[in-house]
Amino acid sequence: MDSILKPLYIAVTWVIVKIHDLLSPIFGSSSGVTWSLSIIGLVIIIRIILIPLFVKQIKSQRALTALQPHMKEIQKKYKDDRQKQSEEMMKLYKEHKTNPLASCFPILAQAPIFFALFTVLNGIGKNPPVSHGVFTQEDVVNAAQAKFFGAPISETFLSSDISTVKIVTIILIAFMSLTTFTTQRQLMTKGMPKMDSSNNMMLQQQKIMLYAFPVIFAITGVNFPIGVLIYWSTTNLWTWGQQFYVIKRNPTPGSPAYEELHKKRNKKNGIVEETNTDVQIEDEIKGQRQQPKNNKNKKKKKK
Repeated sequence: MDSILKPLYIAVTWVIVKIHDLLSPIFGSSSGVTWSLSIIGLVIIIRIILIPLFVKQIKSQRALTALQPHMKEIQKKYKDDRQKQSEEMMKLYKEHKTNPLASCFPILAQAPIFFALFTVLNGIGKNPPVSHGVFTQEDVVNAAQAKFFGAPISETFLSSDISTVKIVTIILIAFMSLTTFTTQRQLMTKGMPKMDSSNNMMLQQQKIMLYAFPVIFAITGVNFPIGVLIYWSTTNLWTWGQQFYVIKRNPTPGSPAYEELHKKRNKKNGIVEETNTDVQIEDEIKGQRQQPKNNKNKKKKKK
């Protein structure tokens, strides 16, 4: 397994070391600020690389929203034949080049990196510290001394007796759960069109993610080193901000955010629209005034 993930260990540690080398003259090589910012820098680089996947996720979600009426028809038509229903659904996805699992792509893409970072930080926490990737023995010794708000970044809630580690872990897990919950809730309340909840696969999937992921973080987070929790908290915050921007600037047609954006645009264009309307009314009034004169002229000609 280590041989398969070795390229990932090298990639992850190389990025951390490069950022660490840039920040060391400012904060110090063993500083918790240096190592924490190096992990945060790793997140930023990864999330920039994953932007095309995020765009694909948004397109897929919008395509699925547009397909909801067709999906309901298939569910109604083949309600007694699950196999046929699945086959028709797959045909529909292929025709419109979409995937119901696209919302999970960014998470799945990060999973190997997440596991690599977990292994690297776990190695740092061992006695003596074990190096992975391009980390030198000096790097792992410095990283082992680094602390985040007084908690060593290589320690976990379960493996440490230090109260600071337990407090920082609980705060980070709470933050991870909260950002995950608010991100999903933001998508469901503002970013998705209002849909019938009965037999709605997409809505059911979003509801599962709304409640399942915070619970998963709460249960599994106690096994993660502080450094991994910093990574996941940062990536959650990035996801929330990225989604907030998309919902505000380019919302899904039919969603509450889309309606809000159009109301704002209509208000801005309202003055122009009113002016145009006033001009039309004035023209009509002028036309009505001129009509009787034309009629009188016609009568005179007849005489």
